[in-house]
Amino acid sequence: MSETESLSELPLNKSNTTNSFSSEIPIEIEIVSEEEMVLLEAALALASASVPANASAICSPLRSFHGKARSIQSITVLSKRSLSGHTEPDIEDSGNFASTQKKNKNNESFLHRFRKKKGLSVTDITSTEWCEKQMEFVLLHAKRRTNKAMKTGSARHAKLEEEVVKKVKVQVKSKEDTWALKFLNFIIGANQLLFEGLTRELPIIGFAEGVWMVGVIDEIRIPATETDRNPILVDTKTRVRDTLPAEPQRRNGRLQLMCYKYIWDNLVADNFPSQKFFDFFTLNPYSILSEELRERTADSGFPADTLDDIVRLFRNTCSILPPAHDQLLLRYEFQKDNSLLGEDHFAFDSDWLKNQIHGCLEFWLGEREACYTPEEERWKCRFCQFASICPTNNGLDSTPSPTNTGPDSTPHKHELE
Repeated sequence: MSETESLSELPLNKSNTTNSFSSEIPIEIEIVSEEEMVLLEAALALASASVPANASAICSPLRSFHGKARSIQSITVLSKRSLSGHTEPDIEDSGNFASTQKKNKNNESFLHRFRKKKGLSVTDITSTEWCEKQMEFVLLHAKRRTNKAMKTGSARHAKLEEEVVKKVKVQVKSKEDTWALKFLNFIIGANQLLFEGLTRELPIIGFAEGVWMVGVIDEIRIPATETDRNPILVDTKTRVRDTLPAEPQRRNGRLQLMCYKYIWDNLVADNFPSQKFFDFFTLNPYSILSEELRERTADSGFPADTLDDIVRLFRNTCSILPPAHDQLLLRYEFQKDNSLLGEDHFAFDSDWLKNQIHGCLEFWLGEREACYTPEEERWKCRFCQFASICPTNNGLDSTPSPTNTGPDSTPHKHELE
């Protein structure tokens, strides 16, 4: 059964660059571009007062991250390019959330039931950190609702992508083709980063903490200095109101970017177990790619006939990339005019991140029941579509919180299929 994904072209100045795979082959960069589907953050954003102390029992609050910020130097601006093409379903599709079965007879974990052949997305991790009970409801009952603000945020991300990406359409005929296209997207995006100093919407997949994790990084920059060439990971959030978000939202955004850095650093350290990848996703590494894909890879300067060929090129690409910068950047924009509301520069905290991931995996692996959101953050419940069936719904206070007067409307992206 055929699937469709989009591929975009990124021309390079060949006189100033060489191909990382063959110095004799001129590079003609092409990259998969994806339509951002819409998920969580607007519904998760608007803050209001905490509920009374007699609400249902909860797990201990997750420890807040306090990173000491320092400035990150800007990079050379990448010139805008004319665009063509159209968008298709996102490479980060995190899978089918709809399920009416509350209890599996075999008592399978959520990871096995819902992400067995998809991997755990970074969105899954951040959504679980926001509220495990809400994540459970999403998995067992329904997809999350979307609204106008979320769609506006998604459109803004598409616009930012179009500033550096030109799209063309490519047909894929098998799951091996689909994965080959995803890896090709990474390879070409990484080349764009190395040669031009900036890339956006970069798909990423890695094996970390015993599970496969997938995601799409909003933006990666190379600092414009001779001494510092470690890529800076950036995520842009859009907001309906011209205010910065409350700490729980900032914490959630920091977790997202730290997950990306963790996966990135594992990849550049050559921690990608190819055979485990083929086995987990039930792929034939020697499956011949579609004729169109083989033509695209040849035209791009790194010919490949099979998925295994593409994975080898992917690992070669990772081997020439430096680790991500220890300083990460969250940007907050006002939806009305795309003006910058503020930036959150923070440091990567490996211990904090691993604690968050391990806590998340306890839920996904069925090692414990879902926790409710901490009592001091129970204002989140007022904006949850499952509030009417959640035990924490009793006695919610309708008084708005003064710490956060508007939702963060940039959607989390859906993860790799």
